[in-house]
Amino acid sequence: MSNKTRPRPVGTRGARPAPSGPSPVRRVAPVLIAFALGALLAGPIGALAVGGDDGGSAPVDDRVAELQAEEAKRDSAQIVELTTKARQVQERLVPVLEGMATAVPAGKPVGPAASQSDVAGWQEITGKVVEDFANPPSGGTGVNIARSGLAAAVRSLDAAVDTYAAALAQPASGRGPLFELAGRQRDIAVATWSTAATQLDVLNIDSGNGHAHVFLPAAPGQGALTADGAPEGK
Repeated sequence: MSNKTRPRPVGTRGARPAPSGPSPVRRVAPVLIAFALGALLAGPIGALAVGGDDGGSAPVDDRVAELQAEEAKRDSAQIVELTTKARQVQERLVPVLEGMATAVPAGKPVGPAASQSDVAGWQEITGKVVEDFANPPSGGTGVNIARSGLAAAVRSLDAAVDTYAAALAQPASGRGPLFELAGRQRDIAVATWSTAATQLDVLNIDSGNGHAHVFLPAAPGQGALTADGAPEGK
């Protein structure tokens, strides 16, 4: 046996085992690749989202213009339909208002009581008119406001007629307050209708149809708007 000392392998004392997981380079590489792919795809996708390779928004603008044109066409048709309907309702309500103007004059003492048969006829008319305004179609804001105002007016007039009918069912000594209430409800109906009719007039002017005056008969003290005196359809 030789007395020479064998050299020890370098680095064997205190050595740590190599990590078993992937190297930092391997962990970072997929992230870099994904980022690069995302950057490459972002450009074409963004261009498609705004409507073209050049980044322009022409297709989007064209679609907006198309939708606006469709809405304008729809509203124009609904304005004509609503105006025709308002004229028909106006004619049907005139006898009711004339009868109530005698029974409960605006701003004056209560007049002679209407007959129960007359009031029953009023109720039949106003009840059907209320039904006519049920389930309205959807339109532009201006058309919806006009239609909603007309509908609210006929509901108020229907309530006024019902109140008057309830008054007739009471003894003569207790009718006065209910008659007066019916008159106030009728005044609210006429004033509400006049506001909606003014809106409808404006819509017709803006759409090129000229003035359309569809107002109910009003008396001083009812707070109602009236026609402006301009020629119809001008």
